[in-house]
This record gives sequence, structure tokens and C-alpha cells, in this order.
Amino acid sequence: MQGTKSDILKSEARYRRLTETPVPRLVLSLAVPTIISMSISAIYNIVDSWFVGHISTFATAGVGVAFSYQSIIQAFGFFFGHGSGNYMSRALGARDAEGAGKMAATGFFSSFLVGLIFMIAGILFMTPLSRLLGATPDVVPYSNAYLKWILIATPFLVSQMTLNNQLRLQGNAMLAMIGIAVGMVLNIFFDWLLINHLGMGVTGAAVATLISQFISWSLLLWATTLDGNVHIKLRNFAPSLERYREIGAGGLPSLMRQSLSSISAICMNWAAASYALQGQEASTIAAFTVVARIMQCAMAVILGVGQGFQPVCGFNWGAKLYGRVRQSYRFTIQVCVIVLIVMSTLGWIFAPEIISFFRDEDPELIRIGARVLRWQCVAFPLVGLTTPTNMLLQNIRRTGRATILAMSRHGFAFYPIFFIMPAIWGLEGLEATMATADVITFSIALPFAISIIRELSARERGEIS
Repeated sequence: MQGTKSDILKSEARYRRLTETPVPRLVLSLAVPTIISMSISAIYNIVDSWFVGHISTFATAGVGVAFSYQSIIQAFGFFFGHGSGNYMSRALGARDAEGAGKMAATGFFSSFLVGLIFMIAGILFMTPLSRLLGATPDVVPYSNAYLKWILIATPFLVSQMTLNNQLRLQGNAMLAMIGIAVGMVLNIFFDWLLINHLGMGVTGAAVATLISQFISWSLLLWATTLDGNVHIKLRNFAPSLERYREIGAGGLPSLMRQSLSSISAICMNWAAASYALQGQEASTIAAFTVVARIMQCAMAVILGVGQGFQPVCGFNWGAKLYGRVRQSYRFTIQVCVIVLIVMSTLGWIFAPEIISFFRDEDPELIRIGARVLRWQCVAFPLVGLTTPTNMLLQNIRRTGRATILAMSRHGFAFYPIFFIMPAIWGLEGLEATMATADVITFSIALPFAISIIRELSARERGEIS
């Protein structure tokens, strides 16, 4: 990012934009491209499920099970992307371009190497991996057919998430959106081509993901070479204990949040199969995996708003403009809560219709899926406080509190409920598990939110340096 006059001018313009533009307009302008890219990503997952759903219930369950693996590798992409990107955001706010450049290269190349390790291990132990993810013996052939190609794509999937978050956190949400959106649109096209017209089934869905994600990765890598962006250069790859500490501080909450989400989904798959009626295991697993994808689509909007807030938070914290950090935080919570109330109301009313979109030939899948979706809609608006609070704590390097909160929804709050409620109420208790965990997570987030608002007010008044 150093050297050319154009680079310097664009970097200065970005600094002024992030530290001077009125906060509501700035957060929304950064959030809209991110919402679009995340929504396209989530819609791709839904469309992917729709294409696969027309093959069979076993295929739907197999791809849903393999989706848990994709969530795990995305967790490492978020770890390196948020860890390096949060540091880059603060460094650019403090006008440290050299430090931002070295962190960008370290985050990107490290994530690619981790992806290679996952790929090799997964290929060597594919069937045990499918069983670990919750596939029953009848579902394993379908999950393996999908996983084989997703494993090959793993290094690109991990480092793509890193690139996307680095671009977004330095204030270039539009470029990040274009890179992700192009890949997702191509993914849908290749799904249509390979599944519907070439008859490749589950394998076609996986190959579509491999091709499109490689194209998306290439676009994002190219975007880092444009003027005004932090350029990724091999000579800047400078792994050190200190840099990995910084990546850990900024990325650990994301790793915990995403990986625990994946693990909880795997546990739900196992439990769904064990509590299902005889002969209905595939339908029950498919119902839970379909709802997981629907909720990911809804969550994409909230994460998009929150990720529009993050560069505003990081830059202004680095520039010591604490009033703007506080104002953007409160605005983000308000938007998230309103959006979630609307979405949860619609989800409750139209639950059977939403589930039947995926596979209208399986009444048991629709019946169970509608109940699971309605339960999740009950408490979903509470996520409007917990998610922005987690992002704020993560951005300003409050690693302990950020990690505790990140581990709550799918960890501290989830597992006691997961073991107690189904044991008492069976499948109905399992359906209500996630909603109960959201209530508990909110009770943990609320004191953190009150505390950080007080701290930001004190910093704004100059009482804390």
C-alpha cells in the first residue's frame, strides 16, 4: 500500500470517509454491500439445497451433513480474516500502513496453509469424517460424494474468507461484495448445469462449489492489487509470535463462534437421528439441516449490518474518536433488532411454506422443520444485541469478553440445554434447544453491553486514556 501517489490519495480519502462521514449513513453504506454478499452466499446455500432436494431426502441430508464441515473451515477463514483484518483496521486508523501490509500477508498465507492441512487430512479420513459430522450409514455415500470435492476446494475456501474480511475491514466492502457475489452467482449457474442438465447429482453440487469458489478467490486476490488497498506480497509474509498473538486476539472469538456453531449443528444431527421415529431418520436430519440453512440466511443480514459497523469501529477506535464508536454501536443494535423482529414474525407465520420449498414431497420433513423454525423465531430478535456486542468487543481487542460471548450461543448456553431438554421432552425438547440458548446468551451479553457503553462514554469525556 505504499509508494504511489494514487495509493496515498485513496488511502487518505478512505481515512476521512471513515472518521468524518455521519455515522448512520456510513454504517449503512458499508453494510449494504456486505449484506448483499452474505445474503447471496446464504441464498446460494438455500438454492443448493433446493437443487439437491429434488434428488432425494438422503441427498438433502448428505449435503446438509457436509455443510457442517464447510462451516468449520469457514471458522478458520474468519479466524485469520477477522484476526488480521481487525489489526489492519486499527493500524490504518493509526496511519501504520507498513504494519497493515505485513499483517495482511501473514493472515492470507497462513490461512492457505491451514486449508492445505485440512484438505490432506480430510481426504485420508473421508468416511470417518462423514460419520463424525452426523451421517448415518444410509447417508454416508451422499455426504462422501459431496465432501470429496469440497476437501479439494478447502485451501481456497479458507483463504477466500480471509481475503474477503481483510478487504471489508479496511473499508472496501464493495470490492469484497463483488468477489463473493460473482462466485455465488456462478455457483448457482453451475448447480443448474451440472445437476439438472448433466445429471451429476450430489457430485455436481460439489464440483459447482469448487469451480465457483476458485473464481471468487482469484477475484478477491486481484482486488488486493488495486490502488488504495493493502497489497498482499509474499515478501511481507512475516510470521512471528507477536503477529499470531494479534491474529489470535482479533480472530479467536470468530473461531470459537463459528466452530462451536458447526459442532452444535453436528450434535443436533446426531440427536435428530436418535430421537427420530423408526424409518424417519433421514427426514428428521434433513429437517434440522434445512432450518440451519434458513437461519443462516436470516443471520446473513444481521452479520452484514454488524460487519458494516466493524470498520467504522476499528478505524475510529484507532483514531481515538470514541464518540463515533459508541454512536455506531447503538445504531447497529437498533437496526439489527428491528430487522430481526420483522424476519422472525414472517418466519413464524409462513414456516410450513418455507420448509416445503426445499422438499414438498416429504410431509414428515415439513412437519418437523416447521416446528424447529418456529421455535428459533421466538427468541431470534435477541441476537440483535448479542451479535453487535460481540463484534465491538472483538474489534477493540477485548478478547476475553469477546470470546466468552462468542462461546455462549453454541457453547456455554447451548450444551446444558442440549443435554437436559431432549432427555426430558424428546424431539420437542431438541426443537426448542436453540431458542432457549439464545435467551441465556442475551442475559450474558446485556451486562457486557452496558459496561462497554459506559467505558466509551468515559473515554469520550477524557476520563480514561
